[in-house]
Amino acid sequence: MNYLWSGRFRKELHELAKSFTFSIDIDKSLALFDISGSIVHAMMLTRQKIIPERDGKKIVSGLKKIENEIKSGKFVFKTEDEDIHTAVERRLVELIGPAGGKLHTARSRNDQIVLDEKLCLKQILPDIVTAITFLQKTLIVRAEENLKIFLPAFTHFQPAQPVLLSHYFLAYVCMLERDKKRIKEALTRINISPLGACACTGTSFSVDPEYVAKKLGFEDVFNNSMDAVSDRDFILETVCCLGILMVHLSRMAEDLILWHSPLIGFVDLPEEFCTGSSIMPQKKNPDVLELIRGRTSAVIGNIAGVFSLMKGLPLSYNRDMQEDKRFLFETCEISYLSTVIIGKIIEKTRMDPRRMSEACKLGYIEATDIAEFLARKGVPFRKAHHIVAELVGTAAKKGVLLKDLDEKTIKEISGNNDIIEFIKKLNFEKSINLKVSHGGTGVKEVKRELKKWKNILN
Repeated sequence: MNYLWSGRFRKELHELAKSFTFSIDIDKSLALFDISGSIVHAMMLTRQKIIPERDGKKIVSGLKKIENEIKSGKFVFKTEDEDIHTAVERRLVELIGPAGGKLHTARSRNDQIVLDEKLCLKQILPDIVTAITFLQKTLIVRAEENLKIFLPAFTHFQPAQPVLLSHYFLAYVCMLERDKKRIKEALTRINISPLGACACTGTSFSVDPEYVAKKLGFEDVFNNSMDAVSDRDFILETVCCLGILMVHLSRMAEDLILWHSPLIGFVDLPEEFCTGSSIMPQKKNPDVLELIRGRTSAVIGNIAGVFSLMKGLPLSYNRDMQEDKRFLFETCEISYLSTVIIGKIIEKTRMDPRRMSEACKLGYIEATDIAEFLARKGVPFRKAHHIVAELVGTAAKKGVLLKDLDEKTIKEISGNNDIIEFIKKLNFEKSINLKVSHGGTGVKEVKRELKKWKNILN
């Protein structure tokens, strides 16, 4: 077999070397992007009179036939196809003859693969952004539906203070918005065409990188040929952005997994996204959410993998970089599917307001409101904190709620008559309505935030 690079070699590549170095199995998914780049490259070669016009037309026509073969599933990858570039050029020569060999003029697989990867990300990342927006809108809908539902907020997974369920949902909307911004910012650095850099030093042909970039929808062209073929920061940045997204989704999944447990019972997950047990008939397991949580570890591993891949490479291109796609493609697939799936789960999850409000009776979560009441009365907050802590300790020892403490005990500990009425009348809804600070869980503030996010996302 004559490979693109085999001109100086006398011996056939060893079968073990083939199986170890060929990347076609993973980069065949870049086929359509490779063809798009090749068509524009051929058009540029013709336009610049680097190849005859008749050859350029033959090449473009042949590439379009290959494109149709790939789309229809009729394209046959052969065992000797080293990578997607080899496969496309091999088929092109089969279709149009020796003219197909002119396609690679003024181009290297080094700048070609970067182009393919960037074209791929320019398609994939907007789809992930769309999936994130769908998830945000789903959270907004659920927030509007549950404006009167409250539950304990947790710190250290201990009951902390009452919070609106809507406020909880909006917390994830905020996180997801930052994820979208990071991805969009990464796209600005992806949107730089590398084609024309060739192997690493440019070419003696009078190519037109700006023409290629414009035709392929890039906003800019490379400034340094060595940087263009050896740069993988756009992949490092992408996997990092998606890693943060997956950590957010994993935390959301963890909350839902815990809330779905009958021990907590805040939610009932949709059956379509749960599985049973092969031995225990009663089980309704949150397996899909557990897998989102589990596959986050794969994404985190991919971040470490691609950073480790790049950390010791000298300029410019090195074959190690062939491995970048393994980390990148899996990360993109996991991130997209996880985002869509968790949106569908939240859309169909049933909330249990009764269990949520019952849980607010645990852990004396109104304590901070009482301390703040005393502080507003002029008691130094540190002293107020101490007083309420003693009230909580006494109530816990007696096994009663704070509002069920007798007035004599409250007065003895606090030394304040006004606090008795405040404690007796305090409930969880009132606690939430007491919150007036920006970004807090007060109803007015949450409604304001809901209105803001609906305007942003619509």
